[in-house]
Amino acid sequence: MRRVLYFLLTNIAILLVLSMTMRLLGVEPYLTAYGLNYQSLLIFAAAFGMGGSFISLALSKWTAKRLTGAEVIKEPANETQRWLIRTVSELATKSNIGMPEVAIYPSDDMNAFATGMSKNKSLIAVSVGLLRKMDREKVRAVLAHEVAHAANGDMITLALIQGVVNTFVLFLSRVIGHTVDRVVFRNTEGHGPAFWIITIIAEIVLAILASIIVFYFSRKREYRADSGAAALVGKKPMIGALEALKASLLQPHLPDKMAAFGISGTKRRGLASLFATHPDIDDRIESLKRSVYPEYK
Repeated sequence: MRRVLYFLLTNIAILLVLSMTMRLLGVEPYLTAYGLNYQSLLIFAAAFGMGGSFISLALSKWTAKRLTGAEVIKEPANETQRWLIRTVSELATKSNIGMPEVAIYPSDDMNAFATGMSKNKSLIAVSVGLLRKMDREKVRAVLAHEVAHAANGDMITLALIQGVVNTFVLFLSRVIGHTVDRVVFRNTEGHGPAFWIITIIAEIVLAILASIIVFYFSRKREYRADSGAAALVGKKPMIGALEALKASLLQPHLPDKMAAFGISGTKRRGLASLFATHPDIDDRIESLKRSVYPEYK
């Protein structure tokens, strides 16, 4: 219930901020008695598509902490936490990025995620299950994977891609709704119920199709993060970490909003694989085996 509440509050806040911004800028309504004002529609679509995506990114650390219950380590309370801070600091220094916030979240599954507005102000969180079930060499490889995400700017890149596709979805769905309302239902003044119904249907369909593009880039960045981790710690520990994740009988339990940021994802086959945030672990292992990196570093 708490996760749903945080999710709803975040999205309501985004809508309010963007609506107020549109009013302050004096952007005219895109619906007129004569049809669509395409310039205003494009501004609306870009503001809500790009703006919503980047506001979500700006709030990503705050949202992630509350969705997962992650607690940032401010003063290490034990040797494990001291090792965790020390290891992330070492990997961040090697990657030439600022020291991320390091957090632990209460979950029995083996997972970790990275998020944040910029590579120098990121958050890296690991589950209690990961620390308990993996040896430190493998945990270090997982941390290197997440540091590589931050160093590659993957969070910003994905937000940009999501923003672009959101803009096209919002724009095209309303153009389709307007066209059907005029051509099929012969509505020549204003916009009837058909406009809103067709717009909603088109928005849903286009959003599903657009998500294939977003998920494609999400899967590609996992290969890059694996390669980045191999460059930092050697490919053998990274392969070992992926094999441990594969062998785990537990499914990842990150909230849907955070699933794309975790190190592992649910295996999907056929058409469902187009909507997977992560590549198949076997494919990731084979990719690393074919790559040229030192066994240890």
